[in-house]
Amino acid sequence: MMKSILLVGQSNMAGRGFIQDVPGLRHERVKMLRNGRWQMMAEPIHFDREVAGVGPAASFAAAWVQAHPDEELGLIPCAEGGSTIDEWASDELLMRHAITEAKFAQESSELIGVLWHQGESDSLNGGYQTYAAKLTAVFNHLRAALGQPDLPIIAGQLPAFLGKVGFGASATEFNEINREMAQVVAQDPHSYLVNAAELTANPDGIHIDAASQRRFGIRYFQAFEQHQDVPDVLADEAVRLDQLYQRPESQQEKMYRLSRDFAFGQMSYADFIVQLTGKETGK
Repeated sequence: MMKSILLVGQSNMAGRGFIQDVPGLRHERVKMLRNGRWQMMAEPIHFDREVAGVGPAASFAAAWVQAHPDEELGLIPCAEGGSTIDEWASDELLMRHAITEAKFAQESSELIGVLWHQGESDSLNGGYQTYAAKLTAVFNHLRAALGQPDLPIIAGQLPAFLGKVGFGASATEFNEINREMAQVVAQDPHSYLVNAAELTANPDGIHIDAASQRRFGIRYFQAFEQHQDVPDVLADEAVRLDQLYQRPESQQEKMYRLSRDFAFGQMSYADFIVQLTGKETGK
């Protein structure tokens, strides 16, 4: 049975990295849940906003299937841009939606983990003071509602570029949120912490840029695969990403990519046929 991962949190999990800034990641053994069906992964994985882009999930998933060559992985996108920790309480819509989607995915896959990134919206006005208790409740409810008390949850910390410019200027208490998040994870034997060191921002000052999201996904994978925190930058992040980018494209992946370009009006039908088959139309 295919394995699956639930994606929850706010915009930096949903992804706001500019898609054109990094090489694409598409893999025939990585799926995403759309309209109740598993479809081949393509970015943006989330559609919480029209501006959704690159998040950490694609590089996480590509690294996972690289390490598990005989298996498939499904992504369950449920993150919501701008959401606060209160909006992830057990009786709130975002949590209810995530549980519904995850349970639906459990009908055709084995749920093996959760990727969490949230906290920017709580990094002001003393929100950190109650964050640990609320985050603990989120983790506990996810596991209880999904019937998996030992379900691994990987939590990504907030980047140091917050609290300075643009939309991120108000998030001045990100260090306090990171401290509370680390405390929660330290007390939870099935949660692991991923650092956000050296990650850089879009010009808006709040969203992690595409190149950094790729690195972040590798760190999430490392924490998930090794069952341990990732407290610093991984020395081989660039090498790992190059391996993912340089993997030969399968025929199915090529078909998916060309079909998308044709549908978006980026190539003619004649060019589509030529690139797909290597033969000119009418021959």
